Amino acid sequence: MDKMPKWADVVLIPLISLILAAALSALVILGIGEDPVAAVKMMVSGALGSTYGWGYTLYYATNFMFTGLAVAVAFHARLFNIGGEGQAMLGGLGVALMCLYVPWPHWSLALIGATTLAALFGAAWAMIPAWLQAKRGSHIVITTIMFNFIASAVLNYVLVNLMRPKGSMDPATARFPEAAHLPTLHDLLAPLGISFSKAAPANVSLLVAVAACILVWLLIWRTRLGYEIRAYGHSETGALYAGISPVKITMITMLISGGLAGMMAINNVMGEAERLVLNATEGAGFIGIAVALMGRSHPFGVFLAAILFGFLYQGGAELALWTSIPRELIVVIQALVILFTGALDNMVRMPLEKLFLSLRRART
Repeated sequence: MDKMPKWADVVLIPLISLILAAALSALVILGIGEDPVAAVKMMVSGALGSTYGWGYTLYYATNFMFTGLAVAVAFHARLFNIGGEGQAMLGGLGVALMCLYVPWPHWSLALIGATTLAALFGAAWAMIPAWLQAKRGSHIVITTIMFNFIASAVLNYVLVNLMRPKGSMDPATARFPEAAHLPTLHDLLAPLGISFSKAAPANVSLLVAVAACILVWLLIWRTRLGYEIRAYGHSETGALYAGISPVKITMITMLISGGLAGMMAINNVMGEAERLVLNATEGAGFIGIAVALMGRSHPFGVFLAAILFGFLYQGGAELALWTSIPRELIVVIQALVILFTGALDNMVRMPLEKLFLSLRRART
């Protein structure tokens, strides 16, 4: 019998964790002599008060949906994929190759091609740590962290020595052709008569991210493979007894996870920068871990958590721009949310479990 109702695990624990993080953040802001209420109003106004703010919030959320789903899929098999950052970097390389060297007649075809190669590059980068875990017992956390640094070095070499335009000092590729430019939300909503900011970077890849959430839900809860992934994650011994191959599940799960992380590049590389630059991922691979933890590894939870972190990113940028609150403190606030929703989950969970158990005993 569960120690607490499902709704408490999915809704109440993250909500209390958020309230605790917000309260501690307010104390930090008070400690430097700023008004926490004014800071919250500024964050809400900057992130949600205009279509420009919404455009940036949804742009960041799109990145976090892809990386959050990548971590969530791995979590279901009890695998901790910390390599989303490196997999997204390699996905960006796949997007750049597809956009620069294939003459696309229309953005829709370019999007399909770029998404496919980004997923393949991300999956290929996750395949090596997966094989080392499945065949050699090398811990997936260690190898995926190492591969983040290797991916950064590989991308740096490729941009500086192979793909940088002649005469350019910037370690970046040439701009993608016009046919490979993705429509923004302004372009998509204008025919419907809905006004949206032209300057906001949110683009059609948001719809791809939402579709990915739906497809991952179908995969995990409506397919045989999803059942095998969850069974292996719950009990490796039980899965072995049922005839489920640990090597197969480890490899397939990490390939899917790496592919999802790689797909993030269609948003930041193809949709926003329209070229491949160094450090394009901006830490989104690591934020995906917090998104998956807060979303309880459920695609709908990941969707909501990604929007929350998108709000924190955009709202934090507005705070740093228009107030005297330093940018470093914004990072501290984001870190507190990650800390309470991830690392300190049991601090909230254990008292709630005791409360619900005592209430259950009182009824009986």
